[in-house]
Amino acid sequence: MEAPVKLRLSKVAKTFDTGTQIVEALQPVDLEVREGEFVVLFGPSGCGKTTLLNLIAGFEAPSAGEITLDGQPVGRPGSDRLMMFQEAALFPWLNVIDNVMYGLRWQPRYRFRPRRRREKAMELLKLMHLEEFTESPIHELSGGMKQRAALARALAPDPKVLLIDEPFPALDALVRAKLYTELQDILVRTRKTIVSVTHDPREATCLGDRVMVFTGRPGRVQAEISIDLPRPRDINDPQVAECAGVITAQLEGAHEK
Repeated sequence: MEAPVKLRLSKVAKTFDTGTQIVEALQPVDLEVREGEFVVLFGPSGCGKTTLLNLIAGFEAPSAGEITLDGQPVGRPGSDRLMMFQEAALFPWLNVIDNVMYGLRWQPRYRFRPRRRREKAMELLKLMHLEEFTESPIHELSGGMKQRAALARALAPDPKVLLIDEPFPALDALVRAKLYTELQDILVRTRKTIVSVTHDPREATCLGDRVMVFTGRPGRVQAEISIDLPRPRDINDPQVAECAGVITAQLEGAHEK
């Protein structure tokens, strides 16, 4: 049976008033994301994909249209939608496990239960293969370890939707490839609903269940591509490269038009 729709965008558009002109960032977008699905927003820089992610997060309001989560309108930021940014954005004055526990302080079931907060954080750090670094200062972690710690912190409050804004571009190719494999394993085990942004077609193919291809600004959905390859997917697999080529061709076709 098909999973229920978790997140729905209906005719969502965004314009910005710079004071001197009106900039149309997004033309109306319709999108349904099902529970446990990984949807990737793919397109060139400036096409509005990060703007759309910010609208889902509640950081900005759409100029038109409606966003709902479990049937309820999204109006402001909330712990049911957490963002993982390009930089790990960990608190440098806290060690690894305290970073992961931080968001749990505001959750009712953990607020007055410090022991349970630590147990939950340890579960996630083991999932990220960071259990040996629980007390380590953040500055001692490698780039890949910081991203895994940031992912653990984002997952700790158990958001309904995890939003990922190109978290891996600053890492070298070998570290990224390892993280892609680990992230897929985590996705299978947690069944988290995820919306991610990237301009890398191989990353989109490696991680996504569906890829929404955006045109250049003003952004609109040019194509929707389902990725039917089995998991885990290797970023260097020829099938991944072939599918990434299809995605790129859609983007190039939109540019030519």
